[in-house]
Amino acid sequence: MAEKLFEVADNDIATAICGPFDANIINMEKVLGAGIICRGTSFKISGSEEAVSNTVSALTAMEDLYRRGTELDEQAVRYCTDLAQENKGSMAAQLTGELVLLTAKGKPIRAKTLGQKDYLKAIEKNSITFGVGPAGTGKTYLAVAMAVKAFKAGDVSRIILTRPAVEAGEKLGFLPGDLQNKVDPYLRPLYDGLFDMMGAETYAKLLEKGIIEVAPLAYMRGRTLDDSFIILDEAQNTTKEQMKMFLTRMGMGSKVVVTGDITQIDLPREKKSGLKDAMQILKGIEDIAIVRLTEKDVVRHKLVQDIVKAYEKAAREKARNSPERKVGKRYYVK
Repeated sequence: MAEKLFEVADNDIATAICGPFDANIINMEKVLGAGIICRGTSFKISGSEEAVSNTVSALTAMEDLYRRGTELDEQAVRYCTDLAQENKGSMAAQLTGELVLLTAKGKPIRAKTLGQKDYLKAIEKNSITFGVGPAGTGKTYLAVAMAVKAFKAGDVSRIILTRPAVEAGEKLGFLPGDLQNKVDPYLRPLYDGLFDMMGAETYAKLLEKGIIEVAPLAYMRGRTLDDSFIILDEAQNTTKEQMKMFLTRMGMGSKVVVTGDITQIDLPREKKSGLKDAMQILKGIEDIAIVRLTEKDVVRHKLVQDIVKAYEKAAREKARNSPERKVGKRYYVK
């Protein structure tokens, strides 16, 4: 049994680390396996050598984040414990990077994980960025934030957001209204991000002037999009032809971000995802970045991370138990 004292500078830091009703340290105890007792500004940690070491690393990361202005919410604490378990606790300091922007309500938008930080850096440095990862990793939200930032800085004169109107088990024709009414539900996540960052009134004015455009992917054909920040969301549901069409719309002075989750493809089985195809074909081309986010970058409810892990585990088991086997290793096809 090992024991160690961890001291912080003042009660404000200790209170933030503990969380409401000690929720943070209770969760850390469950995950890291060490006992944590807080008395004033001192934390007494007991358990195995590994558990104590990981807990100290997590507490150090949390203190560093708090000192640099990051709220120690459930997601931040969970990420610090994940880093500690991977012996990367010191890397948490890298998350206190540059502010992307403030939302209409004054909420700061920053990278919450190292994967998100790499994603933002890639968008900033490259003309085309592919952001690929599971639900809840902030792919679309951060891309919209970077688009708004670029527009406010005068780097682009338009923001264009698009996604394919592919049905996921439901028929588009059954929805009421005209074409715009039918496609609005598919574009809602893009609307929500813009409302959050600009405010509904500013968004409506810019939309009316044509400075912001939110439209189905089919509307992009035949156009050249100059001086624009263009986001293609849910790109896993594009066909190879649609993806090629979209990427070749890019004009001078424009920046493109393509987001998607290759585990949630709603295309017919006989059609290959344009996102998967583009990632293979365009790999290694200068000024094109491919950023892969993982379940560790999920910033929604903890259950979302657990759900992603469960589905990934099921997919691996299914692949191992596949009826296809290779000749020479007792592999066969039923």
